[in-house]
Amino acid sequence: MKWPAQVIPSILSADFARLGEEIRAVEAAGADGIHIDVMDGRFVPNLTIGPMGVEAARSATRLPLDVHLMIVEPDHLIPEFIDRGADSITVHIEACPHLHRTIQRIKKRGIQAGVAINPATPVTSVAAILGEIDLLLLMSVNPGFGGQDFIPSVLGKVEAARRMMDEMGTAVRIEVDGGIRETNAGRLRAAGVDLFVVGSAVFNQPDYKAAIAALRVAIEAGRPSA
Repeated sequence: MKWPAQVIPSILSADFARLGEEIRAVEAAGADGIHIDVMDGRFVPNLTIGPMGVEAARSATRLPLDVHLMIVEPDHLIPEFIDRGADSITVHIEACPHLHRTIQRIKKRGIQAGVAINPATPVTSVAAILGEIDLLLLMSVNPGFGGQDFIPSVLGKVEAARRMMDEMGTAVRIEVDGGIRETNAGRLRAAGVDLFVVGSAVFNQPDYKAAIAALRVAIEAGRPSA
């Protein structure tokens, strides 16, 4: 299934001293949502924000908050992230030994649920859960830090994921996060990506509106098949 492409800036690359202002700026610039990376220093080698950070983002925008939990044992924190304003929560397959239960916990609260896989994790690992989720996040860098270079082999993973979904008849959106630029956005769209998480490609640019517009042009150049 072909979904409309969306550009979702990641606040990991924003100026945290002006976080509310930064979020409002990318909303005004035409962003489709806000991506929030939650890191615990255990699953990934970095620490970011928790539920209060999501609450702060919620107070700054009406855009959907796409919360990406890069943490071990996410189940006990999921309710609080939802209470603080998350519109979708994505968990890592590598961090969830009882993945179906975790996804059900998210879905029962009435928000969208996603599963993320790291670059070295095969796409086939999510086959059993595709019928339960709303989005599949393919990490195109090793998670933990912003500003990394795109891992080219992820393009093949996107194609494989799209084929698998088409064969199964599932309407799951594919999201990619890490190293997305104008130079690769079109190829990713052609391969089947629906949601483009972008960090430095927007927040490191002087004009957020121009940066998002340029990304949209590159994405649409991919001309996905119907």
